[in-house]
Amino acid sequence: MSVTDAAEIRRRVYSFGELARFPLKRRLLIRLADLAFFAVIALIGRTVRFTVVGREEFDELNADGNPYVGAFWHNRLLLATWFFRRRGIVVMTSESFDGEYIARFIQRFGYGAARGSSTRGGSRALVFMRACVRAGLPAAFTIDGPRGPVYVAKEGAIHLARATGAPVLPLSISAEHFWHVKSWDRFQIPWPFTRAVVLFAPTISVPHDCDDAELARKQASLQAALDGLRARGDAWWRR
Repeated sequence: MSVTDAAEIRRRVYSFGELARFPLKRRLLIRLADLAFFAVIALIGRTVRFTVVGREEFDELNADGNPYVGAFWHNRLLLATWFFRRRGIVVMTSESFDGEYIARFIQRFGYGAARGSSTRGGSRALVFMRACVRAGLPAAFTIDGPRGPVYVAKEGAIHLARATGAPVLPLSISAEHFWHVKSWDRFQIPWPFTRAVVLFAPTISVPHDCDDAELARKQASLQAALDGLRARGDAWWRR
């Protein structure tokens, strides 16, 4: 990949998308929702007290400057957005109305947005995420999103790792106190001034030439790692 290609990829993921495809009313709503969600996450995030467990895996990846593929559960997204801000991590967002304001507020936190999802424009977005990782950018998946089933890991992270050679980093965040949203995953909104624990598991490497059976084993390892982190984190505040 040329320097020019890498620069263009960075420009695309870290720049706001064009809104011309949306009617005027929706353009205004996108801008309002963008700023509102950014403000809410920032206000809550600043008050949360974090404990971090297993950070060596994460720090080593960042120190080496090599890309990785983070994987975590969708209902922990709010705190993850705050904790991992300003690291240039690229995430997949939908090309829909909702996806556009989400792309904008995560970009305000220093993330990159690869537009598309498993239900809309997904193949194109996955190809673009592959290019992002090959350009040296870290990536992340809400691994059971966007529609579940909750806590069932999909295969996007493992396939991206096989295509790029970047390891998968399982991680989880558990807040002590939070509200549930009535959604498919019971999305969590942490209370202001609560405590939260961030946990990392060892990375999972996926060889480029692994066969389907090996790929299935890697997927099972990711599911087990994420299940273990969630159980450990959710029990953290009941000790």
